Amino acid sequence: MKKEAIILLNMGGPNNLEEVELFLKNMFADKNILTMKSNLLRKFIGGMIVFNRTEQAQEVYRELGGKSPIVGHTKNLVTKLQKRVGDDVVVDFAMRYTPPFACEVVERLNKEDLDTIYLIPMYPQYSTTTTKSSLEDFEECYHKSGGDALIKEVKHYFENENYNKAIIKSIQERMGADEYNDFDIIFSAHGLPQKIVDAGDVYEKHIQKHIEILQNMMEQEGMDFHKVHLAYQSKVGPMKWLEPSLEEKLKTVRNKGVVIFPIAFTIDNSETDFELDVEYREIAQELGFEDYRVCRCPNDSDEFVEALYEIYKRMK
Repeated sequence: MKKEAIILLNMGGPNNLEEVELFLKNMFADKNILTMKSNLLRKFIGGMIVFNRTEQAQEVYRELGGKSPIVGHTKNLVTKLQKRVGDDVVVDFAMRYTPPFACEVVERLNKEDLDTIYLIPMYPQYSTTTTKSSLEDFEECYHKSGGDALIKEVKHYFENENYNKAIIKSIQERMGADEYNDFDIIFSAHGLPQKIVDAGDVYEKHIQKHIEILQNMMEQEGMDFHKVHLAYQSKVGPMKWLEPSLEEKLKTVRNKGVVIFPIAFTIDNSETDFELDVEYREIAQELGFEDYRVCRCPNDSDEFVEALYEIYKRMK
């Protein structure tokens, strides 16, 4: 009997300190990340970035216990989703820049008698740098392998109600019984070079639409924050990126309590657990914030599992 498979796609993260350089090399060799047409120029610039960032990045992962939390959270999510869909569907995951790579997962899938493969990127908003890159990577590996299953893909799901319920629940858990009006909330999205947006990437528009949806849901739940903000984190290099940066936004927030939700991530990683929760916490303390809180990503929450199940059913 033919089977189906659901494959969750994500950027990945080092499984150990030795993989940090591999992670960076693969990321900055990606034509969707460094978009210059010349492969030689991409290789040169990517090599310089890797050379300059590897040691510093290793320190970050050392602080996080020697590896990225992304793989562990993803495995937990896969286990829960497998239980939700049942044994007739294969549930697995592939990473873009670190093991398990797409071609490795494809090799496993080809041992199954598959009729359809459903690809669900772990990026709620579409971007060429994330969604497109991961989908292309998997599909290229699959077609090269000679597999004949039908591939279906979803490109974004920030409108999904269950997914947004997972976000609302995370914010509520972080707030506890405290007064919402004593806090501002900042939805922090991963930054993107302005030139990529100018070239037609819809990421910024999706982020803005997503925040509108969440604002309406928060109003319905009586979550009356003092103010709602959008900011961008993780800028690399001297070129112009989407604004405002999170650091600049923190300087303009007059309320001294702030909650950060990482709106572009579904799974916690170094940019949530270290960049937001350690580095920006230090900045907030220097700016005089009395209370600085970072929300968890949906990770393997029941609401996110239900959202993924719903997305899979709608793709059928």
